[in-house]
Amino acid sequence: MNNLLKRLSPFAPDLSGAVSVLYELGGLTVICDAGGCTGNICGFDEPRWFHKKSAIFSAGLRDIDAILGRDDKLIEKLQDAASKTNVDFTTLVGTPVPAVIATDFKALKRMAEKRTGLPSITIETTGTRYYDEGAEQAYLELFKTFSVEQLPVKKGSAGVIGATPLDFSNLEAEKNITVYLENRGWKNTTCYGMGSGLEFIKKASAVEKNIVVSPSGLKAAEYLKEKFGTPYITNIIPIPESLQKELYELKGKKILIIHQQVAANSVRDLILKKTEADITVASWFMLKESLMQEHDFRLTEEDQLKGILESGDYDVVIGDEIFRRVMKKYNGRFIDFPHFAVSGRLEK
Repeated sequence: MNNLLKRLSPFAPDLSGAVSVLYELGGLTVICDAGGCTGNICGFDEPRWFHKKSAIFSAGLRDIDAILGRDDKLIEKLQDAASKTNVDFTTLVGTPVPAVIATDFKALKRMAEKRTGLPSITIETTGTRYYDEGAEQAYLELFKTFSVEQLPVKKGSAGVIGATPLDFSNLEAEKNITVYLENRGWKNTTCYGMGSGLEFIKKASAVEKNIVVSPSGLKAAEYLKEKFGTPYITNIIPIPESLQKELYELKGKKILIIHQQVAANSVRDLILKKTEADITVASWFMLKESLMQEHDFRLTEEDQLKGILESGDYDVVIGDEIFRRVMKKYNGRFIDFPHFAVSGRLEK
């Protein structure tokens, strides 16, 4: 049965991915739920919640609101919250409730902009898909809405698309990425959504090149290339030193890497620069065809992973420690590579 998890904890859903992208951009985010989805995001899926403030609200939908589709009441709450907070834009994020009742998000966007006088974006997440799909929608909507002016290109500048704590399991991911890129000649780096505000989204056309660090950023990078001609590259991310030390001992091994696609590809590239190995990438999340190699594959259920590992085909598995729960009969070597969206673990 697809998406059945019996031993692993549920993965971060699409609405959590959307909120993660929006978290530091200075907007007011409204989760269109009764309260539970917002609690899950702030309590489990957003590690910055305990360190940085962000204006995230629940719509507080009740049965009668959903049944009657009382959008006017939702917009009244949105206007009231916006009037009491210093925000630059508003966002409405979908959950299973608006998905089931077919909420008209385009109409909500128009109503919100009219009542608040602020730009508004809507992210039509459903709570039934994974975090990367919500993040992908959020990046694309942000750039479409706010990156509208062609600016002079600054030489040596780079924009990083796809960096969130859900992907990198690190609250200082943007600092690590910036240092990594500076050591490779990029002297002016912006991580969109981490360590930077909305003004950098607005100036996206000024960067010389975009660097995509997770699959969720690829569609936005393609959009910026089409609109402004900004080229992009992938598979350039810093690998934790603790992981790097173990990669140099894998000569001749058959290796399975389980993570988000760009991170896994980057680990594969690093191994192959140092030694020869037979490496396959697998992911529970998006696998972009342009970034895949021949034997890479998508994971869809727990028993699938269990069967693959128990077959004895792989000498080494690189992935989050939580996968050990389905590896009781696996006799090979396991190397930990945390993925917050999977386990809720940050790097040590």
